[in-house]
Amino acid sequence: MSNQLFQSAREAVYNVEQVASSGQASVQNEINVAKNALSSAYANTTEAEQRQLRELQERLKKYE
Repeated sequence: MSNQLFQSAREAVYNVEQVASSGQASVQNEINVAKNALSSAYANTTEAEQRQLRELQERLKKYE
């Protein structure tokens, strides 16, 4: 079974990228959602997932 918090974090970062590429003004809200999702997921993941979460955090930094 996959980690739902991890999946949610990945989807939240994807949403930021989609909103930012469409030029919508609600990017900051999506960034906040993604940050919360990443934070929640980090404590409940394996080392491999944590590495992927760090990569997602780096992707998210482009939009801050």
